[in-house]
Amino acid sequence: MSAMLRWIVDRFSQNIQARLTGYFLLILLPLVIISLFAIERSRDILYHQAVERTEMALSSAMNHFDLALQNVEEISTLISGDSGINELLNKNSVNFSAQSIVDFSYILDQLPLFVSVNRFVSQITIYHQASNRFISTHYGGKKLEGELEQEWLVEAARRNGTGISYVMSESPVTDTVTFGQITNTDSISLIRAMDLYNSERQSNLLVVSFSKSKLLNIMKTLLPSESSRISLLNDRGEVVVETGSVDTEISDKDMKVMIDSDYSKWSLEMVQAKSELYTETDQLRLFTVAIIGLSILLAIIISWVVYSGIAAPVLKLSRGMKRLSSGELNIHVDTKRKDEFGFLIQSFNKMAVMQKHLIEDHYEQQLRLTTTELKFLQSQINPHFLYNTLDSIYWMAKNYDADEISEMVINLSKFFRLSLNKGREMFTIEESIVHLHYYLRIQQLRFMDNFEVNYEISEDSRAVPILKLLLQPLVENAIIHGMEGKSSGGRVVISSHIEKEKTVVISVKDNGPGIGEERLRYMQHELELMDARRVPNSTQDDEHVKDLFGLRNVLGRMKLYYGHEAKLAVDSVVGVGTTVTIYLPLEKCREVNLETSRSS
Repeated sequence: MSAMLRWIVDRFSQNIQARLTGYFLLILLPLVIISLFAIERSRDILYHQAVERTEMALSSAMNHFDLALQNVEEISTLISGDSGINELLNKNSVNFSAQSIVDFSYILDQLPLFVSVNRFVSQITIYHQASNRFISTHYGGKKLEGELEQEWLVEAARRNGTGISYVMSESPVTDTVTFGQITNTDSISLIRAMDLYNSERQSNLLVVSFSKSKLLNIMKTLLPSESSRISLLNDRGEVVVETGSVDTEISDKDMKVMIDSDYSKWSLEMVQAKSELYTETDQLRLFTVAIIGLSILLAIIISWVVYSGIAAPVLKLSRGMKRLSSGELNIHVDTKRKDEFGFLIQSFNKMAVMQKHLIEDHYEQQLRLTTTELKFLQSQINPHFLYNTLDSIYWMAKNYDADEISEMVINLSKFFRLSLNKGREMFTIEESIVHLHYYLRIQQLRFMDNFEVNYEISEDSRAVPILKLLLQPLVENAIIHGMEGKSSGGRVVISSHIEKEKTVVISVKDNGPGIGEERLRYMQHELELMDARRVPNSTQDDEHVKDLFGLRNVLGRMKLYYGHEAKLAVDSVVGVGTTVTIYLPLEKCREVNLETSRSS
């Protein structure tokens, strides 16, 4: 018996499944009670879900109304801007003749075509100010007798200008007459002046009335019950149409949902009694009151057992994971458990140790790779330039006296003196231009001053630090490929500025023969491929590189120092010249300068 008991105890302490079974057996009854207790919470959930469903339904209906309003406004624009209708209105004056009847009949024949386009339009009416007559699809023609009504309509046409306004049928025109009475409409109407595009327009007025029944038909489908209410309000808060229990006042016991339109500024509002939502849940609520007291004590005991047996190690493990994710690589979670949770925590500790080693090894490997490639890229520049310079001195020695050669040597020495300036890796743009000037002077002597150099350096970019020798390959290409063959008139422009206070833009432009379209596409394609590589211009790709050494070198150094935000672009027009532009992130330039200063 004792052996069996010991076996059960061991299984319970070492097997999470056995422990969970025991817990579930104990918690079964409280779960039933708690599920009933959840009915109270379900009331709030039911309310919020009802609000969400109502908002979705009202939003859909509001979108429908917006589309209808937009369509009606477009129809009004077509009518008010119709040259044929406006011409007939303008040519008829106070003297109403037989020809006026013919003209107005033609207008009356045209208006129903616009009514049929939108099902929400009940009638279209045009007020002709000269003859003081209405032309309506609803009742044909009618003369307006009251002078106050005439003044109100004329003032409305002048006040609107080319704009649109909405008028309720209940809006007073005079002390005894409303707008709906003079236009025979029971809903809201759109009014605007006719002859939109004529600055000397007459005070003719277009009235497009909405169908109240059609608006109500859409709103009635949204009513959840007979005691609820839905109202359509205009931008001034006036009720356009309303359906449902319209005489009921809103109280705190009612659910009120309102959706506003961004287009028309109209609103849809629905009011429903909360008691209608809770009809079913109120019955279940009665059963929970009697058993709440009994469930509290048992719920506390079970929750403590679950926490001490299961939740505590999970919580401890989750805290360890959070510390590891925040960068604390030396994390170790202590545990004395021998069950599945103990195995899980021990596995986590091993994983944390392995991750620490992997990260350290990866960072060191990446650092060595970056350092090696950076040294390789920098080593490509000095020999390349040195060979070109020695070649220039050689040709100058053959074509000129020793004075020119002397000047070339002096400029060359200054160039190298600045290049090797106490191991500095960063120069300001202003220092880089001075550095370039010595090189450019050598090349001008070589090419017998057949080209000139202009500097367009903005003041705000002069102090920006950049990598040394970053511009020299670009200038070298501009001279070798742009100035070669020119006897005079050559021009190289070096410019820099700061764009949008975050990007340093430096360009080298020449007026040489330019690059052919096919060659230019090839160059741009190669640079795009190199820009897309994770490690640009890496040594593993050198065997495939056959040309564009200078551009590849510049782009490779930019990527290693400034990251993926650094860009290099080549543009050229045959017969006009070539422009090479580099884009460097300003903040990164300052960070790189600070890092290189500390390392040196």
